[in-house]
Amino acid sequence: MCGISCILALQHSHHKLPELAQVKKAIPGVQTNGDADHTKLAAELDASLDQIKHRGPDSRGQWISNDKRVAFGHVRLAINDLSPDGIQPFHDNDRTVHAVVNGEFYDYDNIRKDLETKTDYKFRGRSDSELAIALYKYYGLNFLHHLRGEFACVIFDESQQLLIAARDRYGIKPLFWTIQEGRLLIAAEIKAFLPLGWKPEWDVKSLLDAGWNHDERTLFKGIAKVRPGHYLTCQSFDHIEQRPYWDISYPDKHAVDARTPEDMIQGVRERMLDAIKIRLRADVPVGIYLSGGIDSSVIAGMVTHLVKEQGISMGSANATDRVSCFSIAFDEESGFDESAIANRTAEWLGVRYIKKHMNEEELAKRFEDATWHCEHHNPDFNFVGKYALSEVPQELGFKVVLTGEGADENFAGYPLYLPDYLREHDFSWDKHNTLPESERENQLDLAEKAAVDYYTSVGADVSNRGPSVARRMLNDITTVSSMAAFQLDIFAPWAACYGKCDPQVTIANNADGRVRNLITDSWHPLHSAQYVWSKGHLANIFLTCLGDRTEMAHSIEARTPFLDHKLTEYVNHLPPSAKLRWEPEAKTFTEKWVLREASKPFITKELYERKKHPYSAPTTWPEGGPLNKLLDKLISEENIKQLGFVDWERCKGLTAKAFGKNGDPMAMRYAIVVAEWVILGQRFGVATAKKPEGW
Repeated sequence: MCGISCILALQHSHHKLPELAQVKKAIPGVQTNGDADHTKLAAELDASLDQIKHRGPDSRGQWISNDKRVAFGHVRLAINDLSPDGIQPFHDNDRTVHAVVNGEFYDYDNIRKDLETKTDYKFRGRSDSELAIALYKYYGLNFLHHLRGEFACVIFDESQQLLIAARDRYGIKPLFWTIQEGRLLIAAEIKAFLPLGWKPEWDVKSLLDAGWNHDERTLFKGIAKVRPGHYLTCQSFDHIEQRPYWDISYPDKHAVDARTPEDMIQGVRERMLDAIKIRLRADVPVGIYLSGGIDSSVIAGMVTHLVKEQGISMGSANATDRVSCFSIAFDEESGFDESAIANRTAEWLGVRYIKKHMNEEELAKRFEDATWHCEHHNPDFNFVGKYALSEVPQELGFKVVLTGEGADENFAGYPLYLPDYLREHDFSWDKHNTLPESERENQLDLAEKAAVDYYTSVGADVSNRGPSVARRMLNDITTVSSMAAFQLDIFAPWAACYGKCDPQVTIANNADGRVRNLITDSWHPLHSAQYVWSKGHLANIFLTCLGDRTEMAHSIEARTPFLDHKLTEYVNHLPPSAKLRWEPEAKTFTEKWVLREASKPFITKELYERKKHPYSAPTTWPEGGPLNKLLDKLISEENIKQLGFVDWERCKGLTAKAFGKNGDPMAMRYAIVVAEWVILGQRFGVATAKKPEGW
């Protein structure tokens, strides 16, 4: 796990490097030939790496091409091959192909052995990251098909004048790009662009239509993501193109699945154990994030089984060392504390359990730094809890943890999926489907009513659940409406110049025409719902502010077994009724049914029977407390006017409504988001947004 920053000068570039006098310090590890331009470029790159040094505190390296057109920088969090052989950038044997990698490639030994029989490539060391070059040299752009893991990488092939920037299948690792002053810039975090000539501006249209959450846009104008499962190419310093190399897929809803429940349970269990086993390899200690839910508990249970029964080591741990689990605890009276359940799970498994207690003061202390690291807003304090949790393993000398992200997306764990599961009969598994057709129609009405009641209770918009263009584009699923339920009605009047901005349409448009045809004609509505959620909220919120950003802020690499593509490809091709299961006697549904059954030997009875409880921080906070005072300070008239795109009249009473025993949950969401915009605006130095000229 690391940080990367790359520069490529495009054709006809007239970028002027900073004056040599601006170079304020020597660059360790950078070899210069006395060329002033080389030294200036190295200084620029080093300043960029300073912005993301939390991602790689162990070492850093650079490579600059002889013609100064390409520069790669890397900060390293040493996990596999702790020797100098693991320092990046990497180069092939001819030194014509160069690469920087962020993340982990799994099944390294088998892939390396295969390459050594097929090629004469000489590996420099034992780092998994070196696979990127070796695979590219043999397979060309097909090298991505052979990678398994969480990663972002950039390769430059001098002989072909080809740059490739690729991101893992689910977007677990971040990768951003922009063009500034005739240069293509690529980095692991947006803040790395600040020393490279980028002048931040708000992308107001992206904020209005939620493009930052659902497509390649971000909060900042001109800054884009490399999409999950995509690669960006720049050919001959000119033509830039982004293409997919992998996508989530599902079976035709009319195709009958002949497998038995036992077949499916065993298939999930085997693939889960494999996905976890390969993620235990490291040359440093490995731990687990453990909550009170089934997802992280499954991982803890299976890890314990692998360690005790199969003698598998957790990273560099000794066979006699206990498995270490880390958890966050809120005040018990908040109703959001799951640490007691996590503690019972830890006792049952016989693992070491360390928890960090969070109160309001601790959240307030970390709110601004956590927001800076996330680089986008989040309408909840849960990301601050995750930021604090990641302090614990770091303090204890851990660099790697396993986490449970992705289980709800792939096994249908969210309540919002239920209406879409019930929208059509599951013809693929009639023999084992326990839900009669008459009951399905009745339960659909009840599920829709429950969804409306829930979103109404938290102040969200339920008017968008009716017929719409977006829903017609996506076979009438309501998950798209749920994803767009929390809209911000606080923008300045001039923002109307961008026309009607409907986040539901943004979500629908994010699926390409091929996928929309599959959604309309082939996929069951549950699978369609899972697709749009995974492409939006999973990739752009959960894997950022509850994933990489709050973990890597403390130099912690998180590994996500539930997002192993060999597991998800199997799970995605299971029938909908194997994920959401109707229990006729209890007249209720069991979410993630096949996962529960596959995990039964590894978890407590309490967890096996427990319903879904999403990770969240408390939503009610007292008047006059640390959070109230902090948000009051941030949401000032001066700060709102500095943003430019927010209406002060709609903000000045937010905190009064949000805090207190009877606080309005929607006002709290608004207040948190506006405060985050203020923080990002100040720390990034974002220019005040103004109505575009001529509009």
